[in-house]
Amino acid sequence: MQVYLSGEIHTDWRDEIIAGAGDMDIHFTSPVTDHAASDDCGVAIMGAEPDKFWHDHKGAKLNAIRTRHAIETADIVVVRFGEKYKQWNAAFDAGYAAALGKSLIVMHQAEHQHALKEVDAAALAVVETPQQVVEILRYVTQGDLPG
Repeated sequence: MQVYLSGEIHTDWRDEIIAGAGDMDIHFTSPVTDHAASDDCGVAIMGAEPDKFWHDHKGAKLNAIRTRHAIETADIVVVRFGEKYKQWNAAFDAGYAAALGKSLIVMHQAEHQHALKEVDAAALAVVETPQQVVEILRYVTQGDLPG
């Protein structure tokens, strides 16, 4: 099974899920979580840009290639919205996954339920913790309940 881990990049939630799923037959992919590398990939590969707009544009396009491919080949897409839920890339990824009919799991704190209600409506599961994602993956792959 292929699982794409999208969204917030400032905590170790991905590592928690991958460690928790250690005995499951799952291949995980994710965006480049090194913020500087993600921002500068376009100019590092295709050449410098004097205008910050075009600098960012090149990076966004290359990251879109990676993201689209990962979502298209995923069986399940997990999208985490962090403390500051206005993470536009996460919202795009959730919408793209939903539009492709991918099984979508959305993770965010309870206080963001209202702000993310449309995103949540597209998900097959909405959770608050990485452990809940692990338990969903365990149930889906093995039919086992927690405990």
